[in-house]
Order: sequence, then structure tokens, then C-alpha cells
Amino acid sequence: MTRTLRYLLVVGGGVISILLFLLASASENSALFDQHYPWLLGLNALAAIALLFLVVLLLTRLYKRYRRGKFGSKLLARLVMLFALIGILPGAVIYLVSVQFVSRSIESWFDVRMEAALESGLNLGRNALDSSLTDLAARGRSMAQELADMSESEQVTYLSRQRDQNMEITIVNANGQVLATVGGRIGVLTPAVPTAAMMRQAKVTRGFSVVESDDSRPLNGESDSDGNLRLHVVISVPASSKAMGLQNDSRFLQILQPVPDYLATNAETLRLAYSEYQQRSVARSGLRKIYIVTLTLTLLLAIFGAIASAFLIASDLAKPLLLLAEGTKAVAEGNLSPRPIVSTSDELGTLTQSFNTMTRQLLEARTSVEKNRAELENAKAYLESVLANMSAGVMVLDSEFSIVSVNDSVRRILGYDFSGRIGTPLHTIEGQALFAEAIIKAFSEQRAQLASDATDSLHWQQQIELPHRGANTDGSDVPAPETRKEGNKEGDSTSGKITLLARGSHLPVESGVGYVVVFDDISNVISAQRSIAWGEVARRLAHEIKNPLTPIQLSAERLQMRLADKLLPQDAAILEKSTTTIVNQVTAMKHMVDDFREYAKTPPAKPSALDLNALTEEILHLYLAGDGRDSIHVKLAPDLPKVMGDATQLRQVIHNLLQNAQDAVAENGDIAPRIEVATELIKYQGSGGAARGAVRLTITDNGPGFGPKILANAFEPYVTSKPKGTGLGLAMVKKIIDEHGGRVDIQNRSETRGAKILILLLKLASDA
Repeated sequence: MTRTLRYLLVVGGGVISILLFLLASASENSALFDQHYPWLLGLNALAAIALLFLVVLLLTRLYKRYRRGKFGSKLLARLVMLFALIGILPGAVIYLVSVQFVSRSIESWFDVRMEAALESGLNLGRNALDSSLTDLAARGRSMAQELADMSESEQVTYLSRQRDQNMEITIVNANGQVLATVGGRIGVLTPAVPTAAMMRQAKVTRGFSVVESDDSRPLNGESDSDGNLRLHVVISVPASSKAMGLQNDSRFLQILQPVPDYLATNAETLRLAYSEYQQRSVARSGLRKIYIVTLTLTLLLAIFGAIASAFLIASDLAKPLLLLAEGTKAVAEGNLSPRPIVSTSDELGTLTQSFNTMTRQLLEARTSVEKNRAELENAKAYLESVLANMSAGVMVLDSEFSIVSVNDSVRRILGYDFSGRIGTPLHTIEGQALFAEAIIKAFSEQRAQLASDATDSLHWQQQIELPHRGANTDGSDVPAPETRKEGNKEGDSTSGKITLLARGSHLPVESGVGYVVVFDDISNVISAQRSIAWGEVARRLAHEIKNPLTPIQLSAERLQMRLADKLLPQDAAILEKSTTTIVNQVTAMKHMVDDFREYAKTPPAKPSALDLNALTEEILHLYLAGDGRDSIHVKLAPDLPKVMGDATQLRQVIHNLLQNAQDAVAENGDIAPRIEVATELIKYQGSGGAARGAVRLTITDNGPGFGPKILANAFEPYVTSKPKGTGLGLAMVKKIIDEHGGRVDIQNRSETRGAKILILLLKLASDA
């Protein structure tokens, strides 16, 4: 219930109480009842209608809340019903008793004996007054007879002797002229004169007599005067016998005698009481209806006020309970915000304060838990981010060696997308049987060693070699493209394989005991180790082989010089052919030894600011004929920044790559050969957040491309697909680019056949 309705109900209750008091007062006073009762009744009826409208409004609001299922509406309806019944039932009982009491009381007021007693008392008073009036009239007639033969002076004297203490005696003629008077009240100069009607009646009859008030209005049943009463007698004075023949005016004797005060007051009171009794006796059914209407209106006001008050009281009582109920519901839904506090000193106020204290403590506890959980989630996310961005592959397995989770590096290293194979046993996944077998074997050996106390290590480490696999994004194998002739002059035992360094340990998972395996591709490390080993072998071979080559060549030439003239022509021809073969092979071996020496001991680079576009154009002039039939197409980026590099060594790199590309496109057959040489500026963000730049050189051909084995070991010495190649070209390229702080990558073209070699030079002259 709103504050406005509360104020209206309080103010309306005060106004209605005043109106009911005025209505009850008006029903008691007949004069006030005649004037204001209808207005007061109408005002109370309007107040009842207003209360009825308020009650209907409150009931409608409660019904709508109940229909909508709003929380607390059932409790509020029950409280309203209980409080309304508490107010209505006693009021209804009192109303019924009051109606019966009023009806029986009104009937008892108008008893027949009471009416007879009042009428007898009224008759008794009238008889007393009539007796006094008759005595006074008889005395007046006697006085009139005596005054008939008296002169005016004698009449005055006679009247003076007859005057009583409270009696006024006056003689007037027919014209109303005062002839003589005695008595009268003090302060009254002119005596009262009878009217012509009185004198006419006195002359016709034996006299005029009446009981009247001081203002000469007759006292009858309809008079409401409450003045003093008096006896008024007018007697015609007979004509004098001495003046029978003369014309003589008629004279009249008037006697005024006041009625005693006690008798006048009692008579007037009795008359008024009898008159009012007669009026109420006639209107007693209407009076009963008026009282019943007043009681009914009071009952309705009480009922409507009780219902409205029930809403007010129920709202006050239900408010803290509803607040607690809403708070409990909110807590159940997870909302621990403080509830409004009922500022009362009773138990409900204490209960709401205790509830708020509890919710505040719960909120603080949940905030602390959420903070800890957020920290754990952040730590977990950080750990997952670290694992996801690790170069090493991380694989979590359950007790059945089924995949639980993997990071992105696993796909890159093993060439298979495991995102759709979570929960699948590792050994059942295509192409992963060897890897699964090696892992299961390693964990079995570790358990055996732990059982035999042969080791206390909690993890194992070993090197695993797997076949090299290409991989699409869906994890399917990439079909091998048409490749150059493959071969490793030193053997094919390691071609097309990757070498993993794997570590494994036990890890608790949801299903119980699990395993975690961390592995990395160390093929490049192995390749670098092999390159170092091959460099040492090449250095020693160059030293050991070159020493006997010169004596062999000199000995063969000396034999030809000394024996050529001494042999027969046929033998001389055989000798010349043999010595020429020996010299040619020795020369070829010298070239090979020189290559070994250059690979084993490359001179240190002497970097300087170098224009890569200018160096590339200089080298391409040796390969381009300029007649439109060239297979080499150039696309150099303008405004390319200078790099820090050794011109001699970079020239050797470009020569080697162009020569390899020409050798590759020579095998195209009917396909038109095409070689593309391009440079471009690469912009990236450095580790400190600053913008950095690099220069990339790309050489692309449309030859057969690299085979899987060549891709796995392309930068190792003596790995080649050329029948007459030494296998040192790409190895020299990688070594030179590494010394320049750059990176070289080889790959097969995805949109068409062919190979692509990319060289990225990170050291710019502007950064030096």
C-alpha cells in the first residue's frame, strides 16, 4: 500500500468519525435534526461510497497480484481476510443487537399508561386554570353590577378598594377609551385595552374570559410560547337605572390577574411534554427507520474501514515477512545483495537485520571464493596459453592411453589434427601406432623399474624416430607430389623421418591415473649435429685426399712424357687415353675436395649495407638473354631498405638457388618452364612492441617440387635428388643465411606444382 493511501485512510477515518458523531447528535436533537440531518446523512453516505471505492480498488489490486502469481500475494490475501473478519464479525453482532434494542426501546417509550398519565396531568392543569378563570369571571360580574349605578368618581374609589396586589382593573367605553384603572405592573404607563372582538363577545354573552400569556396570545395546543400566563376577563357593565332615558355609552370592566409562577411553569412544561410525546408517537416508525439507517450506515462505514485498515495492517505485518521471503528467494537464485531493513524495534526488525548480516557474510564469502576461482582460472588460462604457445608438443592421456587434451604444437609436430579425436585411444588413430607403441612401452618400462627399485625417477626420457607426414588442416595425409629423383648418396636410412625427444610422467586426471607426454622435434638439432660432423669429415677428407692427388697427376703426366715416344702407336694411344682419364679424374676430385673445404670452413661474413635489389639484378643479368624467351620473371619491391650482408656470400646463395631452379624446370617436358624471383618488405611487431621490418627474397619454380624425404633433410650435406649433385648447395645456403641472422624455408607450392624457397633477412642497415 502506498504512502498516499495510508494518509488518505487516516485522514478519512478522522473525517468519518466526526461525521458519525454529528449524525448521532442530530438524531437526538429534533431542531438540529430537522435542519442538518439530511446533509449529514448524505455526507456519511458519500464517505461510505468513497471507502467502498477504496476497498474495491485494493481488492482489485490484490486480485491482480494473485492472478499474476506475484510473490507474497497469498500471504497478503490471507492476512487481509483474517483482519477483515476480526473487524467485521464483532461489528455485525453489535449491529444486530443494536437494531433489536432500538426497535424494542422505541416501542417501550410509547406506553399507553404513559400517554394517559400525560393527558391526565394536562387536563388537571387545564381544570385548575379554568376554575381560577371562572372565579375571576364571577367576581367581575359582581363588580360590574355594583359599578352600574356609580358615578365615575365613585367607580375609581370602588376600584381602589377592590384592587388586589397582582390584579389590574380597568373600565373602558365602547371606543376603547380608558375611563378608570387601578393596579398594573410597574413601569407600564398605559394599561392593556380589550379588543373590539373581546368587547363584542362580552356584550353578546355574559362576558369574555381567557387564559393567555403576557403578550395576549391565547394558550392552546398549537402555541409554543413559554411566557408567563395570566387570567383575562372582560365583563359588560350594565346601564345605570338613573339614566334610563338618556343616551349612554356602553362600558366594560376588564380584569387581568397573573397566574402563579409555579402553576404556569408546570402547566407549560406539561403541555410541551405532551405535545412532543404526541409528535414522536405519530413519527415513531420513521424514527425507528432513522435509527436503523444510522446504525446501518455506521456498520457499513465500520466494515469498509475495517477492510481498508486490514489492508493497512496486513501490509505492515507482511512487509518484513515478504522482504525476508524475497531475500530467501534471491539468495536461492544467487543474489546476495542486501535487502531493505525494516526499522522496527520488534523481533521482525531484528530478524531482517540478522538476515542482512547473514547475506552480507555470504556475499563476502562468495566474493572471496569467486576471487580465488578467478585467480585459479587466470592461472589455468595462463598455463593453457603457455602450453598452447609452447614449441614442444604436450599430450595428456588417460589410463587407457586415450587422448584427453593436446596443444597446438602436437598437430604441427606429428602432422595430424587431434581436435576431433579427443577420447580416442592413441594407437587406433591412423598413422600414430608407432608413436603410441613407443609411449606405452616407455611407461611400461618405467613402471617395471619403479617396481624393482631400479630407479626413483618420476619420468622417463627417450628419443623416438617416426616417419615424416604431411598434414592438411583436417588431419588427412597430403598426397606426395611429383618429385625429383630422390636419393641420398650416403644412404636413405634417415630420409623422410622426424626425430622426437619425448619425456613422460604420471598425471592425475578425472578418470584416475593418467599420463602426460612432452615432446619436441629435434630433427633440426640432429641435422645441425650431422652438419657439424659432416664438416669435420669433409675437412679431414679434403686434407687426406688432396695430398696424394698432385703426385698421382704428376706421375701420370711423367709416364706419358717418357713413354709416348717409345711405344707403338697403338700402345701410345692407350697410354695417352689412360693418362688423360687419370688427370681428368684427379681434377674432378680436386674440385670435390675444394667443395669439401669450402663447406667445412666457410670464411666469416663481412656484413655491410647492401642493396638486395641491385645485387639480384646484377646476378640475373647472367641468366637473362633479354629476347623474350627467358623463363625467369622478376618482381622486385620498390624502396626496399638496405640489409646488412656479405655481398660475396649472398651472391653465392642466389647463384645456387637459381641453378637448382633451372635444373628443376629442365625436367618439365612439355610444360613451359617458369621461375619467379621476388623481393618484398615484411613489417612485424618486435618483442618490445615496436614496429620492425625485414626483407624477404622468394624464388619459385614450376618444377616437380620436393619429395617428403628431401623436405625432411634438405639442409643436410650430401642430400640431393640430382644424379651428379654433391648435396652441398642447400647446406651452404642455410649455413650462410644462419650466419647472416636470417631464416631459410623450403616448401612445395600449394596452388600448383613446383617448389618455393623463402629467405628472410632480419638485419636491416637502418637498425645497425
